[in-house]
Amino acid sequence: MEFGKADFRTFERGIEKEWLLTNGIGGFACSTIIGANTRRYHGLLIAALRPPVERHLILSKIDESLEVEGKVYNLYSFKTPDYTMNGHYNLQRVTVDPLPLFIYCVEDVTIEKSICMVHGKNTVYVVYRVINGSRRINLRFAPLVNFRDYHHDSRRSHMFFSHKPCDKGVIVKPYNLDIDIRILCSNGEFVSEYDNWFYNMYYSAERERGLSCIEDHYIPGHFKLEVEPWNDIQITIAATVEEGNVEMDRPLCIKKELDRIKELEIKSGFKDDFALKLVRAADSFIVYRKSTDAKTIVAGYPWFTDWGRDAMIAFSGLTLVTGRFDDARQILYTFSKYVKDGLIPNVFPDAVQEPVYNSVDAALWYFEAVKKFVDYTKDLEFIKNNILDSLENIISYYMRGTRFSIRMDKDFLITAGNSETQLTWMDAKVDGWVVTPRHGKAVEVNALWYNALKIMAFLLRSVGQESKYIEYYENIAEKVKASFKDQFWNEKGQCLYDVIDGSHKDDRIRPNQILAVSLSNAVIEGEMAERVLLKVWKELYTAYGLRSLSPKDDEYKGVYTGDRYSRDGAYHQGTVWTWLLGHFITAFLKVYGYSEKIREMALRFIKPFRDHLRDGCVGYISEIFDGSEPHIPRGCFAQAWSVAEVLRAYAEILS
Repeated sequence: MEFGKADFRTFERGIEKEWLLTNGIGGFACSTIIGANTRRYHGLLIAALRPPVERHLILSKIDESLEVEGKVYNLYSFKTPDYTMNGHYNLQRVTVDPLPLFIYCVEDVTIEKSICMVHGKNTVYVVYRVINGSRRINLRFAPLVNFRDYHHDSRRSHMFFSHKPCDKGVIVKPYNLDIDIRILCSNGEFVSEYDNWFYNMYYSAERERGLSCIEDHYIPGHFKLEVEPWNDIQITIAATVEEGNVEMDRPLCIKKELDRIKELEIKSGFKDDFALKLVRAADSFIVYRKSTDAKTIVAGYPWFTDWGRDAMIAFSGLTLVTGRFDDARQILYTFSKYVKDGLIPNVFPDAVQEPVYNSVDAALWYFEAVKKFVDYTKDLEFIKNNILDSLENIISYYMRGTRFSIRMDKDFLITAGNSETQLTWMDAKVDGWVVTPRHGKAVEVNALWYNALKIMAFLLRSVGQESKYIEYYENIAEKVKASFKDQFWNEKGQCLYDVIDGSHKDDRIRPNQILAVSLSNAVIEGEMAERVLLKVWKELYTAYGLRSLSPKDDEYKGVYTGDRYSRDGAYHQGTVWTWLLGHFITAFLKVYGYSEKIREMALRFIKPFRDHLRDGCVGYISEIFDGSEPHIPRGCFAQAWSVAEVLRAYAEILS
């Protein structure tokens, strides 16, 4: 993917597109394609000090400049409240393939800059190739250093740093903590500066979100070097919080990462460029968790960690479709060890504390993940020895009742929560305001419940369990199916009710009903399934996913922007969610069959993402989009279940 002057002819256009690199342990690097940081989450090194959490901004950026015959050219861009540095005027081209490469041209000098993270380490490399022209030039590289939680921002009055020179660079120590930030350069001289700060970096994206948007950074000094005429040299700058030797060989550090990515592409079995881009994107979300010593799934960048619901929904697309079966085993095993009172964690928090279990559907999504795992791997032995007991535990607790008033009612349907809880995936809550109250019997929860019972029976049958246990789960499932059709079918609307709470039946048109058709075991089929599909298609479908509420509804919010109250008020009230499109496509194929013509039609639902991969965060799919045109991407600029479900659906269409 290439970008030229037309993509960043103004500062405002240049900051619309972003890039992202990750390191497999929760750390990452990201910024805009012109190198101007517009978020508190932008930086060349955001380290995960306790993988994948305790993320801290370490290195904000490196400001590069060169001097030619006394004239100074700045290559870096930024904005403060009263000034804009347009270093991108010297930027000629940007490519992301898959590492970002920036090409600058100043008079007869060309500078190529590439960025690479070390997989499994909190280390980033910024590598320059300087192709000099006819005159001697002087180069200057100034690192902007910080050390703060990535959700926050910092000002000079609250920061303290000390630094000392070391071999090839400088060691910066924040707040007298037992941590060293090393910034090293392969050539040139480091010149120390004291009490030098970058003041008032302005983050326009945070301003739009109604958050603090000004930050200061520490500048310990700069690297300087001369380049003789007609020289072609390479310069490597590394920043790390790791101990031990730092390899400064530019070709080696980049080759290792490119070789690793190539192996993932080969393992996936895909050949076409679109699928391979999604395979590369999928890799960013599969990370190592230190507390469990196993792989987990990060829900989204730049601000989410690992969430149980997101992990289970994204599981198939990230690990199975891509052929990463060992990672899939680790993830399933990890969550099996955290089953508590029949629930799996909704979120593993950043702080050192117990996981949070406030989800009614995450544990039920676990069954779908297990079923897909068996479909792909046929590894029933692993499920029998490691997972089956946890699945039985979940069903047992759902039947007799568990936390948050989650229980099977006398009609065999699952009811959960109260007016003060938000247990479904539509979980926005601001202070005490539950934006989309869905307590009672939610349509997708009961579709998942039926699916879980059927999967339980299937697994027991597959491992040779006694028939009486199989019949027990099958019998409960059939009663759930009968009650579901009887209670959730909305004859007037020719679709499904969204939530049933006592005598009240919520007839708002939401996308949750599509899961009654799309799951491995559909609780409705035939004409009823087609009616649901058509209702969702007509009122909720957009180019990038399904709206969370019909535009015909009085409470519909078509734009997701503003402060927390405004954003969360729109989050599930019309905002488009991409992950739902995967289930829409599966439902479409189930209803209309898998003929060549239907597959061709289904591919049309995928095509808009070929363009979107060049928008927002390059090579990734956003979490959400505005419900109304032009469907601007919002939320996390790289979301696990968005990438996963588009890739899973694409693979299903092609299979």
